[in-house]
Amino acid sequence: MKVRFMSLGSGSSGNCYYLGTDNEGILIDAGIGIRSIKKIFKETGLSLENIRAVFVTHDHADHIKAVGHLAGKHNIPIYATQEVHYGISRSYCMTEKLDKEHTRFIRKEETIRLGDFEITCFGVPHDGTDNVGYCVVIDGKTFSFLTDIGHITETAAKYIAKANYLILEANYDETMLQMGPYPYHLKMRIASPNGHMCNREMADYIASNMPEGLKYLWLCHLSKDNNHPELAYKTVEMALKEKNIIAGQDLQVIPLKRTVPSELYCFE
Repeated sequence: MKVRFMSLGSGSSGNCYYLGTDNEGILIDAGIGIRSIKKIFKETGLSLENIRAVFVTHDHADHIKAVGHLAGKHNIPIYATQEVHYGISRSYCMTEKLDKEHTRFIRKEETIRLGDFEITCFGVPHDGTDNVGYCVVIDGKTFSFLTDIGHITETAAKYIAKANYLILEANYDETMLQMGPYPYHLKMRIASPNGHMCNREMADYIASNMPEGLKYLWLCHLSKDNNHPELAYKTVEMALKEKNIIAGQDLQVIPLKRTVPSELYCFE
């Protein structure tokens, strides 16, 4: 079975990831504008009619912007924890409100089956109303999504270890954040254990705890002001090299762009 993955957007401007087969697909988050989603789908030959569901990681604006429209106008159910749905219901950041008819609840550490997909929701440390990652198994291929995460917990480590294909946050470079223009309170929020993960911490963790079956590592949610794709890549490359792991050979490492979709990856 062919499995396809694409990032439609990754960062504070909006996050949205597509995962699909020949017949159906799901979205992880829908935090970019609906016009952008439709445009990218048209350009890549995808159809919203084949989207079985959207799975939401947390209720920040850059993850939920289009969920109300996708539900109301395209009849797509929206899955999230009860707490995340509560946050969504109180948010003023969506173009359209999410109705109850398309609201679906999922519990942490619960696995649901949806067509070709087995989806497990798990807790991650961040500062939304509630915050989760997703582990999705399709035809024996395991994708783990940890898009906003302050640090690696025991639970997060468990789902990183399962991954053949890993989408993991590399939000900021420590020096760029410290020397940058952000006010002190925002710098502290970003660098806190419930904020975002820096390049070095992410790179050191993967290098020291390389999942046995990991083939692809996508670096996601890179900051516009406190990171660069090349810097994130080099940080990972150097950490891997210290453990005799060669980026591009032993592991494909790909920084995702903030406002430009990735290629549509296809795995058999």
